[in-house]
Amino acid sequence: MARQPAQLPVSSPRLLASAIGVAITAGSAGHMVFAAEKTDSKASGNAIALDATAITGEAQESTSYQVEKASSPKYTAPLVDTPRSVTVIPQQVLKDTGVLNMQDALRTVPGITFGAGEGGNPQGDRPFIRGFDAQGDTYLDGVRDTGSQSREIFAVENIEVSKGPNSAIGGRGAAGGSINLVSKKAHLGNSFDGGFTWGSDQTQRYTMDGNYQFSDTAAGRLNLMSHESNVAGRDKVDYDRWGIAPSLAFGLGTDTRVNLDYYHLESNDTPDSGIPYTIPAGGSAARTKSNPDKPYAGGDHSNFYGLDRDFRKGRTDTATFAIEHDLSDSLTIKNTLRHGTSMQDYILTQPDDSKGNVNNGSVWRRANTRVSNTETTTNQTDLFGNFYVAGFKNSFSTGVEYTREESQKSSYSVNTDTTPRTSAVTNNCNPGLIGAASGYNCTSLSNPTPNDPWNGAISRNYAGTDTQSDTYALYAFDTLELSEQWLVNMGLRYDHFETGYKTYNNAGRTTSKGSDTSEFVTGQFGVVYKPAENGSIYASYATSATPPGNTLGEGQEGNPLGGTPDRNGNLLKSDMEPETTKNYEIGTKWDLLNDRLSLTADIFRTEKENARVQVDTTSYENAGKTRVQGIELSASGKITDKWQVFAGYAYMDSEQVDGGDLPANKANNGNELPNTPKHSASLWTTYQVTPKLTIGGGAFYVDDVFGNVANTTLVDSYVRYDAMAAYKLSKNVDLQLNVQNLTDETYYDKAFSTHFANQAAGRTALLSTNFHF
Repeated sequence: MARQPAQLPVSSPRLLASAIGVAITAGSAGHMVFAAEKTDSKASGNAIALDATAITGEAQESTSYQVEKASSPKYTAPLVDTPRSVTVIPQQVLKDTGVLNMQDALRTVPGITFGAGEGGNPQGDRPFIRGFDAQGDTYLDGVRDTGSQSREIFAVENIEVSKGPNSAIGGRGAAGGSINLVSKKAHLGNSFDGGFTWGSDQTQRYTMDGNYQFSDTAAGRLNLMSHESNVAGRDKVDYDRWGIAPSLAFGLGTDTRVNLDYYHLESNDTPDSGIPYTIPAGGSAARTKSNPDKPYAGGDHSNFYGLDRDFRKGRTDTATFAIEHDLSDSLTIKNTLRHGTSMQDYILTQPDDSKGNVNNGSVWRRANTRVSNTETTTNQTDLFGNFYVAGFKNSFSTGVEYTREESQKSSYSVNTDTTPRTSAVTNNCNPGLIGAASGYNCTSLSNPTPNDPWNGAISRNYAGTDTQSDTYALYAFDTLELSEQWLVNMGLRYDHFETGYKTYNNAGRTTSKGSDTSEFVTGQFGVVYKPAENGSIYASYATSATPPGNTLGEGQEGNPLGGTPDRNGNLLKSDMEPETTKNYEIGTKWDLLNDRLSLTADIFRTEKENARVQVDTTSYENAGKTRVQGIELSASGKITDKWQVFAGYAYMDSEQVDGGDLPANKANNGNELPNTPKHSASLWTTYQVTPKLTIGGGAFYVDDVFGNVANTTLVDSYVRYDAMAAYKLSKNVDLQLNVQNLTDETYYDKAFSTHFANQAAGRTALLSTNFHF
């Protein structure tokens, strides 16, 4: 059998793992003693300013679940006075819950679900916030992180989730909200944190986080990670990745500060092909809302429907240069220049229902392939601080942004039809065709065989699509203090977004092309009343805009590029307008128990209008409308000095209000939106039993989730329980045990609209040994 080797070279992480292990277990005794002495002699007055974008003093480790302020200067007030829903997952929650990637971390935030990738939608993180696809709305230190990928957290300090339309802050998209990863940066002081985690399903993970102060104003930091694991309850699936993230900082504690940061991650996985949906006797077209299909693995939920040919490789590189200068005590200017690339290369076998199978006990194996690379260059300049006008204080932030994004996407040709067979074989999959009779493309639902001697052929297909875009933006934000009780929060952003694409054949000849230019203004406005210094009541309004070509082919595009074909069949300038989203929100926030515990509550209504819909067989209009409304509650911080909590609840009532005049779309009016559970809740809590022993646990609930707007595919609700215990052997060494999915619940955490859903990991035990100097 001819097989095409992977195009993306990914080096083995084992050498890196060994190096980390040596650094942790052997290290330099002299350096560790020096670091410990320096740590003991730290001045108590030096600390991180929570609202700073650069660190001006020594790092002080915080064990609190409470965060006072978001990292971006675009948030011009503390969180308690910010008139919108913002949840920050702090470093201590990431540590205590034992999470290993961004998706694991986001399960602690109700109102977020995940969708599955398929043929046209790339593999990788696909979060839904308040029912809206946010795959293209992830940011790194406030700058858009373009490109589909599965994000790690070894170099992440905390994760900020902003809910509700967020284009004013982040730019295009962000209809339901956005996610900002705050990276670990160099700081003053010496510290060394390292650890290794061994666990069930052959899990081995090594991490190192070392910071070294070179001089009074300069420091360097290095984060390393190596990870290998299988997945509990799933046959064949495995993950293998490694990463490095160095950081240099100069001028710390002075008026001018410079940060140089780099991030590199490589992965080499056997991806999960998912579990197929059941299909009624009449085929997938006979699915109904009253009896939706659910994923079913033929009696064994560990079944893997892929083949040994499957692989998924990825590589992400991000370089950042940031310089920040204090013009005065109340005015700072910062420039951030970033260049990054994100590459994916995979062949994924999908359990496909298009061959009249599943209901008869067989599964057709369809290959989804992708070779893609996204390159992004961004320059962002911010001016922020505060000033007084007529005696009123203004905390403001303003800036300009230019971004160039380029994406190249192609694939593999997987020839499955290599044996003589009748049209019945090529058009159907039934028990009689399982195995050699179908070239091993048809397998058993109850007993699939991934190691079948599949005899197809794989070759590189260089036909594909190139997409590029340019963004020019101006923005300004201000919190105006009218009095001690009344604040006004305002934000406005102008975007000029140009994008175009071309498709080409295997010989490189252009076969079609199209372009679009969108200009839009988005904003936010909120009024805050403070009945007490530690609390607020607010009302706010915010908007977002999603132009055609928003994701550059790196995500599910609800408003894709298109246009009127010319006489040669080439697509010209798109006549589609940006989809618009608006949010109304009323809420209250309080810092209680001597400001140790933060409580929030809000009622919201998010409406998406001007959505692109098909009105007949050849025409589209910006005419659709969807709506999500509900309530959210959250608590984070310390109930007592020893008892911490991080919890939340979300109720979301979603509806497709208008799908357009096409009968198939109109039939879905009134249906619930996909990936939008009515109820979701999370509770994570820890208690320090003794100065050395801490125990904790959590429960995570997600209601039924539909896979499509027709409401004909569904994954059931679930409750997952976790537990942890941590013990300090000494001031330098501690142990931590995490047991995730304590009851070994079988549940699905990613629903695709058709074909399949992804099953979550079963019971997983992780034992970590951590070193601190």
